[in-house]
Formats: sequence, structure tokens, C-alpha cells
Amino acid sequence: MEEFKSGFISICGRTNVGKSTLINLLVGEKIAAIANKVQTTRTQIRGIVNRENSQIIFIDTPGIHKPKTKLNENMVELSWDAIQNCDVILFLIEATSTEVGRGDSRILEKIKESNKKCILIINKIDLVNKEQLAKLIDIYKNEYDFSAIIPISAIKSKYKEIILDEIEKNLNVGPAYYDKEDYTDQTLRQLAEETIREKALILLRDEVPHGIFVKVEKMKLKKTQKNERIYNIEAVIYCLKESHKGIIIGKKGEMLKRIGTLARRDMEENFGKKVNLKTWVKVKPDWINNERFLKSNSN
Repeated sequence: MEEFKSGFISICGRTNVGKSTLINLLVGEKIAAIANKVQTTRTQIRGIVNRENSQIIFIDTPGIHKPKTKLNENMVELSWDAIQNCDVILFLIEATSTEVGRGDSRILEKIKESNKKCILIINKIDLVNKEQLAKLIDIYKNEYDFSAIIPISAIKSKYKEIILDEIEKNLNVGPAYYDKEDYTDQTLRQLAEETIREKALILLRDEVPHGIFVKVEKMKLKKTQKNERIYNIEAVIYCLKESHKGIIIGKKGEMLKRIGTLARRDMEENFGKKVNLKTWVKVKPDWINNERFLKSNSN
């Protein structure tokens, strides 16, 4: 009988390269916020894949970027820690790259320092031709002795098993750290916060900067008069300025209503139960540089 393997896999890369899309694909569940914005992921989000002979624990980290606030500093620090404390690294880059840019170069330095097994994932291959892709592969082959180089499109499910098989090859014999039914170590409260923040980022586009923080204040599972189980959730969306608050609420409360409706639908699908969601918007000036606020509200 084949020995059971397990390990922690850090997914690292620059901001907006597709890490959250990839982890959701590999886990088969939506556990990370996806928005076409930089720095969508702010914490280390763990996704768990249970296979017949292995348990793979993914750590989706905040994208590597130049920190300008205390929040950004904390995010980058989390990413560097994940590289040092994992068993295998998935290094995600974009197929449209023509060289090793400054951001990817910094990540490569950390990978070289760690001397860990590393699988290079080249995402968004649908945007380039075969010749461009071959040139990029040659460039990166000269940078590090990768365990494998896998070109993919993270929105296509056919790459899922290819990546998981390659990861399993590189794992050591080890125990299952989580129950077989688990697919994330996030609480439902954290998943609710991620969902609301994702919908806000998508709907608000560039109108409000990246200064949104969501905190679920109350979350209770109750039964309706029809004996249906329902989550009553109360959440606060924090923003930096009064002007941002007005934009998030929208004319006659329409924007906040849209955010809430989309978030509720996602939660009902993910939680498998009805959700009654109430949201408020509060101003918390300069929270992104407030160390006490960030620590008290970190996941």
C-alpha cells in the first residue's frame, strides 16, 4: 500500500497574478476573494485538498508589492513567512511577461534563500502564442532548478489534476493535519467577511481605493417559522473617509443593497443554508496604518 503524504504549499506571486483564482480551482471551493484589483488577498488563507493518498494544504498569500501602509507591510511579511515555512512553493507568474521583472525577481531571491522545492506555474497562457511561452520558460529555467514548470489558464479546470499530481510527487510521508471533510481552516465568519469584501471591490471598481475592511459583528444560526435553518449575519464595512461612505451606500442605499444581495447569494451557495444579511458602513480614519486595529481584527 502506498504511504500517505502531506504538506503545506505556499502559493506566491505578484499582486493580481491569479493566486486566489488558482487556489479556488485546486480546492474546488470558493475560499478566497477574487476581484480584478491588486492586493485582494490580505491574510494567509488555507485551502485543503484531500486525495486518496495525500492531504495538500494550500496557503494563498497576499501578493508581493511595495508596501506603503502598515497594512501593506503586514501583508508582505505574511507572504515572506509562508515561503520560509512551507514544504513546496507554487510560484505563479504571468505568461505575458517578457523578462524577470523587479517583483518576480524579489520573490525568486526569497525562493533561492529558502532552497525549497518549487513548481513554476505560468498563468494566462491563452494571452500569448507558443513561441512567446517557450521563450519565457527558457528565461526561468536559467533562474532556478524548478521541480516542474506548468503552463496553465487558472480559469480552466483541466489543469487542476495536473498540478495536484505534480505537488503530490514532491510531498514527504506525513499525517493528515485536518479532517477529510475540511476544505479550509477559515471560519464561516471569515468566509462571510471575504465574500462581502469581494463584492464591494467588484462593484465599486476604482471609485473607492483599497481602504475597505469588513467585520462580521454577529453571526447566529436560527430556525424560521417554517423550520428552515438560516444564518442571521450583521456586518460592518469600514472605510477611510466620509466621501467613501457615501459612495459605498450609494444613492438611496442602492450600492450597499447590491453588495449585500450578491454577497448573500454567494454565502447561501457556499454555506448550504439561507442567509439574512444586514450591512452597515462606518468611517474609521487611517485604519490601514492603525497597528492596534489591524492586530485586533486579523484572522
